[in-house]
Amino acid sequence: MGRTRRPSRQMLLVLEGLTANGRQWRHGYDLMKETGLLSGTLYPMLMRMTEQGLVEAKWQAPDKPGRPARHAYRLTAAGAAFALDLTGAQPSTPFGKGATT
Repeated sequence: MGRTRRPSRQMLLVLEGLTANGRQWRHGYDLMKETGLLSGTLYPMLMRMTEQGLVEAKWQAPDKPGRPARHAYRLTAAGAAFALDLTGAQPSTPFGKGATT
């Protein structure tokens, strides 16, 4: 990925949280609860990881009427490879053929 320095502990937490659910989309709020990171740390990190091609993001329609749309995040194949290289954790759902979008 072109990174020479070791990722921060916070980035490792986010990678582990996203890896645990493979190709499932995750909301930032859920990742905040799981990792213990504050929004001012998590969301800028997710944006940087998206720019680096490690994470993809999309808007999801609200579950219930009257609620706002929310951003959802998941690892890309490159992000999964990066996470595997760093943590040894493989996604629970494979990437590529048959993976849900």
